[in-house]
Amino acid sequence: MTDTEPTPVPGSTPTEAMLPESTVPVRQSAVERRILDAALRLFAERGFDGTSVQGIVEAAEVTKGALYHYFDSKDDLLYEIYHSLIARQLADLGAVLAEGPPPREALHAVLAGLIRSTAEHIDEAKVFSREMHRLDSARMRSIRADRRRYHVTFRGIVERGQRDGVFGTATPAETVTIVALGMVNQMPTWYRADGPKTADRLADEVAGFVLDALDRGTASGPDAQRRV
Repeated sequence: MTDTEPTPVPGSTPTEAMLPESTVPVRQSAVERRILDAALRLFAERGFDGTSVQGIVEAAEVTKGALYHYFDSKDDLLYEIYHSLIARQLADLGAVLAEGPPPREALHAVLAGLIRSTAEHIDEAKVFSREMHRLDSARMRSIRADRRRYHVTFRGIVERGQRDGVFGTATPAETVTIVALGMVNQMPTWYRADGPKTADRLADEVAGFVLDALDRGTASGPDAQRRV
């Protein structure tokens, strides 16, 4: 991970100040999205090595010249597939925090939303998880910087809740963040869209589990025993 972190705005709380956004714009044109959708589908079905530029061109129904007008290479397509997902998740995170909810509501909304978003775009997450070693160092730095922004901002929600006495302090905010986001990062290895549990139910259960764990540390003695 990089050390890139959001810069606090004077006079604001750390969480409110750190409304993250990707530093790289997401591809938005209809042609670009059609090419990316075709590349995603083929990377998922055939793998990166098993997919040719010509195959992407044919699946997207564009010319090879059109593809190279927008994208430099297959590596560029792989980067954009994941970048569009993390950029969207950063925007969702910023939208929640912009509403100014208290830490408990913020943490539930952010974590549940992140799980639903990852489930909805699980193919993007799977392809990136499997093929990310193909990216060059510059593209990996960009991805890591975006992920670091998300990590730091999520941790800020936990820290604010701990400072306000809403969450317990037995577990450091960094550890809570690693566990919560680590579970989401592993979803490509175990989540199935056709599984017995819906994404909404999974999101609520996981967010509830994390909040319950944080709640346990807010009391001591007999009260703590009753809450366990």
